Amino acid sequence: MGVPALVMLALGLWGLDRGGMWRDEAVSFQVGRRTVPRIWLLLHDVDAVHGLYYLLLRPVLAVHPGEVALRLPSVCAATVTAGLVAALGARLARPRVGLWAGLLYAVAPMAGHYAQEGRSYALVAAGATAATLLFVRAVRDGTWWPYGAVLSLTCWLHEFAVLLLPAHAVSLALARAGARVWRGWGSAAAAVVAALVPMVVVSRGQSAQLAWLRTPTADTAERLLRRFLGPTDEVFWVCLALAVVGLVGLVGRRGEPTCAGVALPLVVVPPVVLMLASQFSPLYVDRYVLYALSGAPLLVASGAERVAGAVGRRPLPRSPSVPLAGVLAIALSLLHQFPLLQEDRDPRSRPDDLGAVSRAVARKVEPGDPVLFLPASTRNVALTYPGAFRGTRDVALMAGAAGSGTLYGREAGPAEVRRRLARVDRVWVVADRKLLAGRGSPGGPVERAKADVLGREFLGQDEAVRGGLTVRLYVRPVSPLLAPQPPPPRPGPS
Repeated sequence: MGVPALVMLALGLWGLDRGGMWRDEAVSFQVGRRTVPRIWLLLHDVDAVHGLYYLLLRPVLAVHPGEVALRLPSVCAATVTAGLVAALGARLARPRVGLWAGLLYAVAPMAGHYAQEGRSYALVAAGATAATLLFVRAVRDGTWWPYGAVLSLTCWLHEFAVLLLPAHAVSLALARAGARVWRGWGSAAAAVVAALVPMVVVSRGQSAQLAWLRTPTADTAERLLRRFLGPTDEVFWVCLALAVVGLVGLVGRRGEPTCAGVALPLVVVPPVVLMLASQFSPLYVDRYVLYALSGAPLLVASGAERVAGAVGRRPLPRSPSVPLAGVLAIALSLLHQFPLLQEDRDPRSRPDDLGAVSRAVARKVEPGDPVLFLPASTRNVALTYPGAFRGTRDVALMAGAAGSGTLYGREAGPAEVRRRLARVDRVWVVADRKLLAGRGSPGGPVERAKADVLGREFLGQDEAVRGGLTVRLYVRPVSPLLAPQPPPPRPGPS
């Protein structure tokens, strides 16, 4: 457990301060600094599924609010997950399988990506892997309440972790578990579902937050498989071949879960169930099933163990050269994928970089200048990096985000926004670049009013583009009738 955890910790800490947050991290940062009553007020209308994470983040940010502190819980969670994957491999197979599986998890680019995200997904992965280890123990010793408690808590970090239940049910079927084991697991599963009901009821009322999602396709599934086994072709095909070999041990002795019998359902069931459900109502994003990644290195390590057994012609060699050879192979895969890991630590690898946007604002916008956010969610940059906007006037804002119990503040109505814009001759606009380029339509009457006034009454001038966001100065053109007239030409000599 120790070596994979240390490798994951080192990779997680490397480049942790990227110098900027992207929009989802910025939400975590600004909500995590609110008081508990104000977080509670927010959760009544939006982001209930992340409520527990925000509450856990609050004491961390109270100590030192910053980008590194925001991401540290994810680094720690990923470190724990790598150790737990190793513990699973050792318990289900043997110590060297655990070592290989834990290291494979630690060097996986997908694991490293979310280890450096200020969101809940790495914590969910840690909870899900811990619940899986407790599941394996419970099958053998009959103690189910720790499994139910940990999985319930994990589901409150993100409700889609409940898809572990059908995955574990498949593992029990593959293990040909007895009636007593099924009764124990059934009781724990019922407790998990009962504990999750309030979250489901509230989050269903907030489903509009997922309106941006699209129906997953076969290409979506292929991309996820590549993220699980290795983004580069060389690593992917080797890992896929070893995973297929690992399936040979899918079913073992009656009542005994095998490494493949636990790993395969963990990898397959949650993503497949969510993708199938998304054919009717889109719910799928790969980060929602990050926890399923834990099964992939277990399958690959199980296959590697079988290959080592075949080469050693059984009994398996006890020489340290065998585990060392596996470690060297994993080191080679890390070296091969190192450019991907390096690129992932660049702020430009995220959908946007609010730190870069704030720096552009600080260079261009002066105190007292009016500022307009289009759409309102781009106000996230001002809430996260308020220093760049100190002294500016937010044209559309009626009530601040924390006080109004919203993510981005409450804005004036369309008519009032038009009146306010009518009183300014120049305004700095922080906007979604696609909207300004005409590749999207503003949502809601307020956003349409902003876009309409800017398009009809102002001209765009100075601008800075940072990823998906644009900072642009809009100036009202001077009417020719009101513009100062040049002096008449002086008569020349006769």
